[in-house]
Amino acid sequence: AKLDEYHASVMSANWADYLVLVYSGPFWEAEFEKLTAAVQPYLHEDAVGKKFCTVQEMMDVLYQCEDVRDHLNELAELVTRASGFMGTGYAPGEKVENMDENAKLCAEAYDELLKKHPDFKPKIEQTVGHGLAVLRAKHKFKFGSMHRYFF
Repeated sequence: AKLDEYHASVMSANWADYLVLVYSGPFWEAEFEKLTAAVQPYLHEDAVGKKFCTVQEMMDVLYQCEDVRDHLNELAELVTRASGFMGTGYAPGEKVENMDENAKLCAEAYDELLKKHPDFKPKIEQTVGHGLAVLRAKHKFKFGSMHRYFF
């Protein structure tokens, strides 16, 4: 029951909202540690073993999505700063010289996540897919499901 509750709690959160992750993440990690210890004697039971594997995969996917989305957010922020104050060109920041390479690598990470973890497609779309769409609004590049986001 605790595994189900934990799984539901993490899966129902908005993974694309970094504040949710910042505020809830430490509590999820502490609870995951407790659950990992508590579930050890029951891993041989089919239902518990399968659910715990699902929870482990969920946490792995969460961390991977969070990493890629953070990188996408940073790239988008740098593009915005490079356009200068309020987009006027006044006092611009440095441009990212290898933006195409960064965007391509992020799109490849997105495709790899979808391929490796098809059960978590909605959460991958919510985080990485939307992050790619935001970056694409600022820098044009192609990725597999870009038209899903009306580009």
